Amino acid sequence: MRMLEHIANLNVRDTFSAYPANIQAKLLMLRQLILDSSDTELEETLKWGEPSYLCTHGSTIRLGYKPAYTDQFVMYFNCKSKLVDTFKELYNDRLQFEGNRAIVFNLHVVIDIKALQHCIQLALNYHKIKHLPLLGA
Repeated sequence: MRMLEHIANLNVRDTFSAYPANIQAKLLMLRQLILDSSDTELEETLKWGEPSYLCTHGSTIRLGYKPAYTDQFVMYFNCKSKLVDTFKELYNDRLQFEGNRAIVFNLHVVIDIKALQHCIQLALNYHKIKHLPLLGA
């Protein structure tokens, strides 16, 4: 509960609280990575019932977990953007993807934090860089 106290949006806090402890810990780590990667203020809210992070110049990032996939958690991006296609081009050998909308994580696989942080930064600046080849990467 200690990490949850810092979440101002009570609906978001309640959503994190409902996750299994092992998933909650991983999703809170991803949340912190998103917050640490932003150079602007983020709005933390729920979209489709999942914690979501919005900023003026970026594309929404959403965190998810489906009980049917007990060992997986996901970071979603706008499927109509070039984000995931670019991430695949850059990090196909280091991250796992779902179509053109998500990075998928497994509880038992170490996350490549450096690659993921770069993906998050690209998403949070998407509207400023979407015209650049490989989003300026």
